[in-house]
Amino acid sequence: MTIQIEYESKIILPFDYQKLIEDTIVAALDYEQCPYEIEVNVILTDNETIQSVNREMRNINQITDVLSFPMCEYDKPADFDSLEQMEDCFHPETGELLLGDIMISVEKVIAQAKEYGHSEKRELAFLVAHSCLHLMGYDHMLDAERLQMEARQEAILQSIGITRDFI
Repeated sequence: MTIQIEYESKIILPFDYQKLIEDTIVAALDYEQCPYEIEVNVILTDNETIQSVNREMRNINQITDVLSFPMCEYDKPADFDSLEQMEDCFHPETGELLLGDIMISVEKVIAQAKEYGHSEKRELAFLVAHSCLHLMGYDHMLDAERLQMEARQEAILQSIGITRDFI
């Protein structure tokens, strides 16, 4: 499994963010029963950079907390069997499933943790779990999809001991 983490923000999170990110990604993959070793890239950045990427990639000129860039299209969410026919979803040398890229604003992690009254650890883990689900084909455009994602996010976080009151 390859989890690349780049830290581009000048604001330093005061905890072991690498372990938290890795644990959350593994928990999400386990929850969705991913049968493959994966490769995923995570970039922790600032508001200015994430706004620029959001503008360039999505035509939305706003700061956001997290952006997800899946490498594969799924027939249905977490339908890993459908990927076997798509060679470009797998790294040619390692055979790992190229899950995609995650970009998170550290400034938003801090602001939203304060806004929602929980820890920065919980907020970061939530954003990673949320993004991992997007990388596995989930979305939240419809209420039913949103409710399904919310339930999955909570289950993933609980599996690693992070609850709403986690400090």
